Amino acid sequence: MVDSWGQCGLQSRKLAECAKVYESMLLDKDRPTVMLGISGALIAGGLRKVLSDMISEGLVDVVVSTGAILYQDYYAAKGYAHSRGSPYADDSKLHALYINRIYDTYVDEIGFVECDEYIANFCNTLEPKRYSTREFFYKLGSTLNDEHSVLYNAYRYDVPVYCPAIADSSVGIGAVLHYRSAKANKVSPVMIDTIKDNYEIGQIVLTSKKTGAIYVGGGVPKNYINDAAIMFDYTKGHTYAFQITTASPQWGGLSGSTLDEAKSWGKVSTKAHRSTVYGEATIILPLIVGYILQKGIHDGRPRLKFLWNDDTLRGIKKIRKKDSSKERKN
Repeated sequence: MVDSWGQCGLQSRKLAECAKVYESMLLDKDRPTVMLGISGALIAGGLRKVLSDMISEGLVDVVVSTGAILYQDYYAAKGYAHSRGSPYADDSKLHALYINRIYDTYVDEIGFVECDEYIANFCNTLEPKRYSTREFFYKLGSTLNDEHSVLYNAYRYDVPVYCPAIADSSVGIGAVLHYRSAKANKVSPVMIDTIKDNYEIGQIVLTSKKTGAIYVGGGVPKNYINDAAIMFDYTKGHTYAFQITTASPQWGGLSGSTLDEAKSWGKVSTKAHRSTVYGEATIILPLIVGYILQKGIHDGRPRLKFLWNDDTLRGIKKIRKKDSSKERKN
């Protein structure tokens, strides 16, 4: 179907172009490091398994996410539900029933409060030092055992997860509960250092022969992946890039900015294979990922193992997929 859409027009052709960019990214013999930026209500919209499959099938190497997506993945991994609702519900009644609404999806406010507390208690178990968000979410993912979880699969396959705006999320609420308790008890709190993130992801780009970028939505993850391309080398730029967005460029915001505009900054290479499809991600992303999986484009493609010494990247190693899975330790 996606191949056929390549012969059509408008956004069906653009969707097929994005799938072809992804295919080229994965088939490149130079083995580009593929970075996935995700924002918006993707978990609430039902894409949790699509995102976790992208990790477990080796379709992405680095994830940059909003805190909300990672928190809602954690919430689901702890056994709480996202339920179908109505965008026309009486929100005052929902509030009285401890139901939070994400457009047409409901989540449990009590579950959110409990997950905030789980994260605070998790922070209490960590050595009180500075962590990058990669280190923090790797450790958090190690506490889960859910094969459909983004965080669990990122832990299991050693895929770095960055959340540069972690404070702007319920993960940040859980972390600040820990911070408040530590201050009250006059002990050192865990600190999450997003400048450490910059140092780490900048090294990933610098060490990679090529990089590819997938932007699902906009906001901080899109800008962060763009900035990573020029953090230590202003001439590199992403070799491949495609984006799925509902935002338009004429308002001047980052979320709607075109990939050609990114060329002016050096964030996307002037010779990059690139495309943009305008549409809603819960429709478009499964079609593109399904195209890749059904064609078996990822078969035999090695995973990447990032060799870290604290926040210093000693190298990137290619490993066979069957050697890359790490089961959760009891």
